Amino acid sequence: MDTIKNAGNYLSETVQGGASGASKEAHKQVAKDSQASLSTRATAAKDMVGDKIDEQKHNTSADVHKEAAKH
Repeated sequence: MDTIKNAGNYLSETVQGGASGASKEAHKQVAKDSQASLSTRATAAKDMVGDKIDEQKHNTSADVHKEAAKH
């Protein structure tokens, strides 16, 4: 039963990590957009950093669940 739970958690964390990665890239593009206002670019840059942290947390958690599902 734990193997199924870990596999589900792995899948969930992988999807969440992917979503955070996509959001990070979108914020990165806004931060680089010279047509956007300075405050918009600064907010996007801040959000990009937060998304990168979330992405790393989700990917690390996914790896832990993946290993746990193997055993």
